[in-house]
Amino acid sequence: MAVVREFTLPDLGEGLTEAVIVQWLVEVGDVVAVDQPVVEVETAKAMVEVPCPYGGVVTARFGAEGAEVPVGAALVTVAVGAADDLAPSGGAGPDTAGAEPDSLAPPAPAPAGEDAADSGSGNVLVGYGTSASAARRRRVRPGTPAGPGARASAKSPEATASAAAAPVPTGTRAAAAGAEAAGTRTVAVISPLVRRIAREHGLDLRGLTGSGRDGLILRTDVESAIGALRERETAAAGAALGTGTAAVPGEERIPLRGMRGAAAEKFSRSRREIPDATCWVDADATELLAARKAMNVPGAPKVSLLALLARICTAALARYPELNATVDTSTQEIVRLPAVHLGFAAQTDRGLVVPVVRDAQNRTVEELSAEMARLTETARAGGLSLAELTHGTFTLNNYGVFGVDGSTPIINHPEAAMLGVGRISAKPWVHEGELAVRQVVQLSFTFDHRVCDGGTAGGFLRYVADCVERPALLLRGL
Repeated sequence: MAVVREFTLPDLGEGLTEAVIVQWLVEVGDVVAVDQPVVEVETAKAMVEVPCPYGGVVTARFGAEGAEVPVGAALVTVAVGAADDLAPSGGAGPDTAGAEPDSLAPPAPAPAGEDAADSGSGNVLVGYGTSASAARRRRVRPGTPAGPGARASAKSPEATASAAAAPVPTGTRAAAAGAEAAGTRTVAVISPLVRRIAREHGLDLRGLTGSGRDGLILRTDVESAIGALRERETAAAGAALGTGTAAVPGEERIPLRGMRGAAAEKFSRSRREIPDATCWVDADATELLAARKAMNVPGAPKVSLLALLARICTAALARYPELNATVDTSTQEIVRLPAVHLGFAAQTDRGLVVPVVRDAQNRTVEELSAEMARLTETARAGGLSLAELTHGTFTLNNYGVFGVDGSTPIINHPEAAMLGVGRISAKPWVHEGELAVRQVVQLSFTFDHRVCDGGTAGGFLRYVADCVERPALLLRGL
């Protein structure tokens, strides 16, 4: 007989605790193969297609497109078994009907032949296994629905009907009632991110009634409560100053969520934790442009200017390895890293992303150019993987493409430094003792003052500027 398997949102790595459903790739009743993508989600890092480790018939989907789903919450249920039994059941099945996903009760014994059906593909996402040995421990939360079907979205009426019929343990209701009678209230929160946001803003969750099923407190509830709290504080301040608190007509509020929210959090953390300093210098890039032109002969792979700057950075980091580092605040140690994983800023329709070129120190200029072009194209298509967006050790930021000369870059936490490159433009310049029109660029270098002093930072930037002005200097290190 068919066995119904619940597939939950796996741990997507890098501390991510939730994802937003962008697009469902299957419908209830569809037959799916092992490792077939069933949903596309957006995390704070990237767009990800999530494959299901079970093959069979989709019996339920959980969550509407645009909904935020915490890690560990059900995505789909799949009926796995003989072909005659693979028919939509409209619910989570008898083996899961009474089990809350956070219950400490052990799972029901597997029917005969279930080991083979439940073995899954063996493939994993970060931190998530598909083998039967990785069974989850379950914890009962007071006031929460009693089955995975209870989380079904409006798009899954069969799952909703199944959830409505699922019993809620009497002891759970009694425990909640007893807690309220004793003057305490159980806070119905699943997502650790929701708890952290509330804690950072000084919000007491015990005073909130969630909009989720059975009072579950969602992120939107916390954000609304924080907004209301800030409005009350603003109103109080305005009343004290006699200025009033009327909202500006036509004002627009844009939530800091997804990639925009992740970037905002990283920028803020960088400013909070890293004592950064910036130095800059103007450099004559005329010879660098001439070298690039000479490299791009007909029939040869094209070399980008960004790739040349990347090669200069790797050569500079070989001379100043203290800047390819991070600070471990838990042990109060500077950690110098053996490989240069070079990040570079890329602007996309979905915001700023920083793809990472692995082992950049071992790549030629041609290889750097090809890899950076590939990553940029993939970023603009929204297809970068987490591995291509994380664990960088140094960042190159070419803001000159926006037509600006200079900037003070914010370090990409937890890295130790970032090189910023402005636009290259014709300017008067003293060249070989005479005034001439040259192609000049401003280089800005922001560094973590904990990992080095100004002498090291100045030496790094001066070497980069010298290589820009005289690219032949790179040959000395070959």
